[in-house]
Amino acid sequence: MRPDTPAENVDHHAEAARLERTAALYPEDAEALLLRAAAHLELAGARPAAATLYDRLLSSSDGLENPQLVRALKASNLWEYGHEAEARAIIDGIRTTAPRDPAPWVIAAESLEAHDELEAAESTFTEGAVLLLTDVPEPPYSTHPLLFGRHRVRRMLGLPHDDWDTLADTLHSMPVSLDELHDPKRVWSLGSDNPAELEAEISRLRAELGAYREALSRPFPVAILHWPADELAELVSAYPSLLTEYPSHEEHLATIESSLRELATSGTPNLGTVTGTVPSYEAFAASEGSSPDDATLLPQYATTLAARGRAVEWPPQRGAGCWCGSDRAYGDCHGRVDA
Repeated sequence: MRPDTPAENVDHHAEAARLERTAALYPEDAEALLLRAAAHLELAGARPAAATLYDRLLSSSDGLENPQLVRALKASNLWEYGHEAEARAIIDGIRTTAPRDPAPWVIAAESLEAHDELEAAESTFTEGAVLLLTDVPEPPYSTHPLLFGRHRVRRMLGLPHDDWDTLADTLHSMPVSLDELHDPKRVWSLGSDNPAELEAEISRLRAELGAYREALSRPFPVAILHWPADELAELVSAYPSLLTEYPSHEEHLATIESSLRELATSGTPNLGTVTGTVPSYEAFAASEGSSPDDATLLPQYATTLAARGRAVEWPPQRGAGCWCGSDRAYGDCHGRVDA
């Protein structure tokens, strides 16, 4: 059940409790599951309970995959029920930390925007865009909300178009342009007695809703399974028949990168990697009533991990570490042009 499901169709408290129980069963997926649980609690109006979940994640002894995202969500939630000073402090900390993931930037900026801090929102969107998109030939899909949000706030501030706004226009695929969707005068149309103006506004809202639904309904990433060296050694030692799939770790890594590049060249969107572990794979095989040495389970296992929120976007953001887990940046590792 997605958190955006209308309240009349779901018991958000019950769904949050179900996700918490699932997180206890799959601790390796706790971060993604508890974030979804917190979203349900926010929709139910239980903001203090949602804050407790965010604090639980941030105080966890296990390292978080995206602590800045958790902090941004916590700040947004806190501001909604009166903890403005703490929310501002968290947002300032996020901007100082300068995360390489666009999501914390978008959430922090939208929180400022929602409370009429338009100048601060615009500067936050801009900082994120400059950090993540400078000298990037094709903005990854995950960065589109950063550019669209920046475009929206700048229209509200009456600022002229710049290069980032033009880029946002080119990325927008809906029939109604971003300039029209983000026109500040639209708010006046909602109070108009003129049927033509109301009909035009309904068309704009439908286009905006279409873009929102498109973003929500994107499939799980086309994820390729990655085994760290120690996990792969344990896997093929326990199940030697899988040596035909994984002759060596070096070949395994090279195959992942070449497969991803081939998929990207063919136009396949939303690519990613998921990292497997032997205990997790064995549990998955048992749940399928099969043996781990069945190679046909491997892509199914990858899809399951992606559905649990374990996928990491490929290619990594500029300057980010390589997906293979080395200490090198992606551009200096498997992302090399000659790789």
